[in-house]
Amino acid sequence: MNLTWTDDERRFRDEVRTFVQTHLPTDIRDKSLRQQRLEKDDYLRWHHILNDHGWGAPTWPKEHGGTGWNPLQRLIFEVESFRAGAPRLLPFGLTMLGPVLMKFGSAEQQARLLPRIVRLDDWWCQGYSEPGSGSDLASLSTKAVRDGDHYVVNGQKTWTTLAHYADWIFCLVRTDPEAKPQRGISVLLIDMRSPGVTVRPIRTLDGGHDVNEVWLDNVRVPVGNLVGEENAGWTYAKYLLGHERTGIAGLGHCRRELDAIKALLAGGTDDGAPLAQDPRWRDRVSRLEIDILALEMLLLRVAAENEGMPGPETSMLKIRGSEIQQDLAMLRMELAGPDAWPYDPSWLEADTDADVPGPDGAARTSAAYVDMRKTSIYGGTTEVQKNIIARMLLGG
Repeated sequence: MNLTWTDDERRFRDEVRTFVQTHLPTDIRDKSLRQQRLEKDDYLRWHHILNDHGWGAPTWPKEHGGTGWNPLQRLIFEVESFRAGAPRLLPFGLTMLGPVLMKFGSAEQQARLLPRIVRLDDWWCQGYSEPGSGSDLASLSTKAVRDGDHYVVNGQKTWTTLAHYADWIFCLVRTDPEAKPQRGISVLLIDMRSPGVTVRPIRTLDGGHDVNEVWLDNVRVPVGNLVGEENAGWTYAKYLLGHERTGIAGLGHCRRELDAIKALLAGGTDDGAPLAQDPRWRDRVSRLEIDILALEMLLLRVAAENEGMPGPETSMLKIRGSEIQQDLAMLRMELAGPDAWPYDPSWLEADTDADVPGPDGAARTSAAYVDMRKTSIYGGTTEVQKNIIARMLLGG
């Protein structure tokens, strides 16, 4: 792959870098860089700033209100935004549901919903996993029964990220219980304010509340909220998961964490000797930097070769991105040493001006380590991704 950038690409990088550094609110930047929790308003403010600049949908084509950027431009935007401390753009509408609606949605759904996703007028969440259907998603049991001009939905979804903020949920439901598991599934768009929808928090290992249970008790959903054809939802679900796993690679996050580790090395000492001069630490950081560069090249290759239709190669991105993010978190823990052992979840909610290195920096390090354990689980576990690679790419 040609790693030489053109003058236009350098100018674009400088444009993105300058815009983010100039327009990203300081309080949001500080919370992101400290790895403290972002609130709903933080995400909304940053998205609205980008939308006002015409960058509300970086991965979308212009005809649907997007930027029309190529894969390298999208990658530059992600990396520069993360490095500056910007929040991740919410993927549920932009990189999951949006592409599905563009390809399979009705003209009415596209006209009504896509502009609202770009402006973040609607906050979406994903209703896929269930208590008994995580890795084996095709075994889901949430049912939708046709009743005139509505479907009546009953069931439970779990691990639903940020559902407590969401206005809508795109939901996999079983519409034909007699068909083979993959052939009886449909995709419904459900208003979270509908009677019968209940959201209950799930506390994760770091003490946070990012994920939820969503209960659906006789929820009535208009037939017009069916995406595509009834019982064809498995095809749409796989298409969506390809887009999700491309984003989960987390290249921007990896670049930001690598910068933080280099800063720790530059300022740290071991028995009076600078850590940056220790060949063991330098070797480990160099290896991680090579891994991140390889991930970047793989991401560009997959995006360029599968534009608009992600394939099973995205499973490789999901695995390597998860592993590298966990390796970065582990290295930061080791650099912090015993100071990182205690963990107080309340620090993530604290208002502090402290920066790394130091006690609060160590608290941030342990929080990040705990949080990163989930990367090899969400979006499809590593074991599931390896099975996909074996079947779809290696012919196993």
